[in-house]
Amino acid sequence: MSDELRRRAWAYLSRVAESPSPELAAFVAKYGPVEAACRIKGGLAPPELKGRVEARHEVDTAADDLDLLDRRGGRLITPDDAEWPQLAFTVFGSAKVQEKESGRAPLVLWAIGPARLDRVAARAAAIVGTRAATAYGEHVAADLAAGLAERNVAVVSGAAYGIDGAAHRAALGVDGVTVAVLACGIDVPYPAGHSALLHRIGGSGVVVTEYPPGVRPARHRFLTRNRLVAALSGATVVVEAGLRSGAANTAAWAEVMGRVVCAVPGPVTSAASAGCHALLRRDDVHLISRPEEVVEIVGRIGELAEDPEHPQTPLDGLSREEALVYEALPGRGTRSVEEIAVAAGIPAEQVLGPLALLEIAGRVQRREGRWRIARG
Repeated sequence: MSDELRRRAWAYLSRVAESPSPELAAFVAKYGPVEAACRIKGGLAPPELKGRVEARHEVDTAADDLDLLDRRGGRLITPDDAEWPQLAFTVFGSAKVQEKESGRAPLVLWAIGPARLDRVAARAAAIVGTRAATAYGEHVAADLAAGLAERNVAVVSGAAYGIDGAAHRAALGVDGVTVAVLACGIDVPYPAGHSALLHRIGGSGVVVTEYPPGVRPARHRFLTRNRLVAALSGATVVVEAGLRSGAANTAAWAEVMGRVVCAVPGPVTSAASAGCHALLRRDDVHLISRPEEVVEIVGRIGELAEDPEHPQTPLDGLSREEALVYEALPGRGTRSVEEIAVAAGIPAEQVLGPLALLEIAGRVQRREGRWRIARG
């Protein structure tokens, strides 16, 4: 059996039923793609599958679909291929995932771009959010995406306006890998304003969809697409989202898949961040402010985020006694040992030791038997 015959069979099966179809997947698993395609074309689908394929079983555009894909430098990724993200897609074997509508793995994936999907999914994070993003949201999304890409974490998103677009562009801007998961055919530039962006992603990362060429986007396909964004990512970061939104839907998929859900806080008065704040009220959602915190989640064991730098104060590194003595000194002027003891509330004989250590450290100065805070 030739590889091209199998490839055409998979392409035909990709179009014959709306994805995902557990009935079709089970039929293909039983007979293999070539025989399954022949049986369906011949009207021999079993009763449980017939309703899924009846409207399209006579439509066979596989040769044209694959020709279009080849001309665009793309590829059809099937469960037969080494590139199939097998490990990432094990989540679709979960009973909790299968309870949700569309909670199954795609039959095939249509892809354009040099990045291998199995390798990308091994170290990836999704950055998602509202189309109606604020300047704050786009800034944070870009900062996170660039920081992740610089640390060799692939940035996965849905190529929409707003947060998605900001994340993709920032990853590309630092020569990182980014993945655009579409809710339409690989040849359908959606949204139209991101046609050039999708071309750039396909040049260095990967544009991927479960839908065959020519399929137009629809609301149910966006919701179905979101499960792939979550499945291909070790963590899903919601930057800005309304209470009911596609980003919140992606977070819900990530949660049921056992992936880590993260959210970025915004102004409490911002409707664009209301969905993030609702997520952050839950104990299992991580508050994210820096890319290092996401790397800590999706990175290798021991790849921990460094603590952020804190403002330095004169009391840093002092013992309790040293701090008491230091704070007993006036902002201007000098004090005697006895005056320092009274202000600090400790015996005079216990003041000289801390004063000596503070003097060695250059924090205090002694002038004519009196003490003051060192300047400069």
